[in-house]
Formats: sequence, structure tokens, C-alpha cells
Amino acid sequence: MKRITIAIDGYSSCGKSTLAKQLAHHLHYTYIDSGAMYRAIALYVIENGLVNGEELNKVALLRVLDHIHIGFKHDDGSQRSETWLDGRNVEHRIREMDVSHNVTLVSPIPEVRAKLVQIQQQMGQGGGVVMDGRDIGTVVFPHAEIKFFMTASAAVRAQRRYLEIKGRGGSATLEEVLANIARRDLDDTTRAADPLVQAPDAIVIDNSDLTSSEQFDLAVGHVVKAIGVVTEA
Repeated sequence: MKRITIAIDGYSSCGKSTLAKQLAHHLHYTYIDSGAMYRAIALYVIENGLVNGEELNKVALLRVLDHIHIGFKHDDGSQRSETWLDGRNVEHRIREMDVSHNVTLVSPIPEVRAKLVQIQQQMGQGGGVVMDGRDIGTVVFPHAEIKFFMTASAAVRAQRRYLEIKGRGGSATLEEVLANIARRDLDDTTRAADPLVQAPDAIVIDNSDLTSSEQFDLAVGHVVKAIGVVTEA
């Protein structure tokens, strides 16, 4: 069976990773969470004192950038791919609000994006990959056989993110989450380096009123057309 590359782009907290994981599991593909890589960089700058309020020490970050190691390891217990930063598992830590707040400080930096795009392209060589992010179908894999562009209303996305944070025992108000999403939307779509844009050949999925299973069924229908037969989940 032909092994293709599936690129999923879209706004913050619109279910990109959920769909990507479902498709990867269903197809026995590798799932790569590109957003987790930017979150790992944000965690690095927090833990190493490179950020003070809204001010990032970009010079210091670029000095150590080549020495920051980001990778993924499969957890057999959870059957999930988890993010590792410099030899330790940071999967849960990078989902906290302080990291979300600082992602927008590091993600626009061209040197950071170039480093992570190179890693992502290396991971995706040979196909059989589902990757989600902001610039996957436009920059990382512009020739991906399937591209999805996902969106949902800001209110719906904020509610989903809020429940996710509370479910992990985190502390954040719905208003704080909504404000963070609005800020990230603005930064993602207006940054100079690789902004979030819909690829001309992307399939748009607005999941404001879709369940996870409905979204999955819709996406699988498009994948079937690209590769023919899809294995049973």
C-alpha cells in the first residue's frame, strides 16, 4: 500500500493533534507533533532564564540553539508519542499555560523555525507520516499528498483547551485561555517567518460543531481517495 505524507495545519486548539493521532494510529503511520517542538523551545527559555516578562534574550537563545536536543519517544503504556527535551520527558510540562504564553516569543524567530523545519523534514523522509502544526503543508511538506486545514470558533477552542488544562490539574481561567488563543492566532497569522496560511490545495475542516469521530470519518474519507484501502482501526 502506498505510504503518503499527511499534513495538518490550523489554528491553536482546534483539534489538529487529536485528528493526527487518530489517523496515525489507524494507518500505522508515525505521528509528529511539530507544535510540541516549539513548546519545548519555549520551556527551555523559561527554565534557563532567557525570558523576562515579554522580553526574550534572543542573542542568548541563538547562541545555544544548536545544542538544544528535541525528540520524541513512544510510550508503550499510553501508546502515545511523548516529547523529550535534552534527555527528559517534558510532554506534560509543555502543555502548561506559562509555556503556551511564551511560545509566541520563540516561534517567529527564523533561526528557530529553520532548525525545527529541518528536523521535521528528516523525520518525515519516506512517507508514512502524519504531522500537524502551522506551516506543515506550506513549508515543511509542500508536496504532501493530503493536506488538511483545520479551524473552529475561538469560543469553542477556548472551552476545549480550558477543559484539557483543568483535566490535568492545571490552573487557568476560561478568560485567560481565550486571551491566549486570540494572541496566538494573531501571532501565527502575522509573523514574518512562515505564517499560518491555508495551502491552496488544503481540505478545510471546520470542527466547531463536529465530534471527534465525525471529524475522523470525514478525514479518512479523503485519505481513502489518496491511498485506496485503509486498514480497520
